[in-house]
Amino acid sequence: MIPRRLALTPALLVAGLILSVVIATAAKAPHPQEEDPLTGVRVTLSASWMGRATTSEDKEILVLAGHGDSQGIEGAGTSGAAVDRGGARPMNPHMRDELFWNRRVRDAVVRTGQARGLNIRSYEPDQLTIRNEDDPRTNWSVGRRHHDAGGYALEIHFDAYGNHGVGSGLIPNLRSPATRIDESLALNFGRYPLNFRGGLGAPRRGISILEIGKLEGQLERKLRDPQSRNAVVAALALRIVEAIELGIGEAPATRKLSSPPDADDSVPQATDHRTNVVGG
Repeated sequence: MIPRRLALTPALLVAGLILSVVIATAAKAPHPQEEDPLTGVRVTLSASWMGRATTSEDKEILVLAGHGDSQGIEGAGTSGAAVDRGGARPMNPHMRDELFWNRRVRDAVVRTGQARGLNIRSYEPDQLTIRNEDDPRTNWSVGRRHHDAGGYALEIHFDAYGNHGVGSGLIPNLRSPATRIDESLALNFGRYPLNFRGGLGAPRRGISILEIGKLEGQLERKLRDPQSRNAVVAALALRIVEAIELGIGEAPATRKLSSPPDADDSVPQATDHRTNVVGG
């Protein structure tokens, strides 16, 4: 059985009183109509899907960092408001800030999940730029193979800032019915339409996408602050892992969380490269 409770990690404990409120809210889902104090606005697009497919406790979960193989290609993630609007230096000159944080959260999710007994691992492409999206080394190819072999694949993203982005939420895979893991993550972070932007490349290949939040405002400031970034990444990872745990096994996630879906489940189609055009 997967343990449902674990003491807070050292990264959370050393954060101090300054971050206590932020961390507490990051590790729990807000009311569906509220803006999350840390991750900001949630997706408000109409969505009617519900994740009902059961996921067994021994199913392997693969976690990917969005845009991990498309740096330097148009649409390969957002640089964030701090860089584009504030003139800040990128966290890493070889990649956009979104990928930098996608990687950090991915790794924290895997560490936390393994510590709590989940069958979970990550994948890192061997190059930052692989122009052929069907190359067997890309996130998309590895995620598709993992899904088709019976696993669950999740790609971590941060959405674009301002009007370019939509907000936090889960976009389920389109290759098979949405699972209770998808449902639990959607109840925690928000629910994107099933065919968002006409069906993105990752979901078409069996990979669910989690948009943690727009890379702007308090979320970006806390991530960039050396005094708070480790605690915030750890808290986000804990929230994701706990949502995954709620989606595993026999008990539906909706017993602890509830958020009625909306009526319409489509939005206008847009061009998509690896995930989307401007960011996220």
